Amino acid sequence: MADIQSIKQRFGIIGNDPQLMRAISVAVEVAVTDMSVLVMGESGVGKEAFSKIIHTNSPRKHGKYIAVNCGAIPEGTIESELFGHIKGAFTNADRDRKGYFAEADKGTIFLDEVGELPMNMQVKLLRVLESGEYLPVGSSKTMHCDVRVVAATNVNLVAAIEKGTFREDLYYRLNQISITIPPLRKRKDDIYMLFKRFAVDQAEKYNMPHISLTADAREYLKNYPWQGNVRQLKNIAEQISIIEKDREIGVDILKEYIPPMSSLPAVVDNGNDNINQDEALNTILQNKREISTLRSEVEQLKNVVATLINRINPSQPLLLDVPNTYQNSNLQEVEPTIERSATPTFAPQETEQVFAVEDKLPIMTLEQMEVKMIREALKRNNGHRASAAKELGISERTLYRKINDYNIAD
Repeated sequence: MADIQSIKQRFGIIGNDPQLMRAISVAVEVAVTDMSVLVMGESGVGKEAFSKIIHTNSPRKHGKYIAVNCGAIPEGTIESELFGHIKGAFTNADRDRKGYFAEADKGTIFLDEVGELPMNMQVKLLRVLESGEYLPVGSSKTMHCDVRVVAATNVNLVAAIEKGTFREDLYYRLNQISITIPPLRKRKDDIYMLFKRFAVDQAEKYNMPHISLTADAREYLKNYPWQGNVRQLKNIAEQISIIEKDREIGVDILKEYIPPMSSLPAVVDNGNDNINQDEALNTILQNKREISTLRSEVEQLKNVVATLINRINPSQPLLLDVPNTYQNSNLQEVEPTIERSATPTFAPQETEQVFAVEDKLPIMTLEQMEVKMIREALKRNNGHRASAAKELGISERTLYRKINDYNIAD
């Protein structure tokens, strides 16, 4: 028990739920072996922490630890990412490149979202697990590696096998040892403990008093379903800590930060807690973040246009960097008639004139604006999609989807 407590402290795991303690204990016990481990649990429960526990308590702890999100790598490049390629294997392959398995030789590789692997890659992964052999893309020379594999999934692999989207032999090879991380709603007694820890950390970070919850707020927190699990709880605690001036939070304030229970999709208990996942909610939240960001950028662009109109020399025609979509359209040159001064100011009638001029400008749809931003981000990052996605504040997978949907060329 003392060892488990020290491990919890080292890896930032909070809570005393029996299922959680059991999961930590299994991770420690299996660490000394070379058996493949499948960590199962919903998104946001902290599955990667268990792969790190296994690695740091294993004989491979001095070797490399590499984490790979299988769901974030495009299908066309995943084989090269995992197993490398040789020079000339495909366009732009100007040199040999090691894959993640070669880099992790003598160490541990963590394959997150392993259920997202395409079927052809599942065959290649099975071969590595069984024999340690693989072929880099474009090569006919078999390579060898000595890698401990820990995989994680938030989907029902048994159901995926039945649907024909996941290989049964790979499932059994990965699942030599399984570790199930309980969802937060199954750890009711840990919820306030976690909330309090996150609130204290935020208070210490920004040198402010930490928040506390009233009794009714604690009860609401405890019974909330938490589809986003620990990740969602942490976000809520940090938001409230920063925004609310009153340091004692009642249930009415708490409800302003989390969706009402009645509006949430039902959590289906299919008797297998490790695969219970509301992926639809995560998708909705991701789309809402992207739409919110896009709206903010549109508003910023409108403000920039208004400022430029106010500062432009009245004797010169108004020229804008108009997207290609509008270059062949019949645009009218507009000369604002607003009186200028060294420090521009707007009287009410001048404000009306400015936006009257703005209304005559070509209007871009949200889709056209999004295409323009993606193209510019790709250009600024020399076509490097991962960097462009990070700059745009979206996932790499979302960027690839949008590039395909809009037929955007690098």
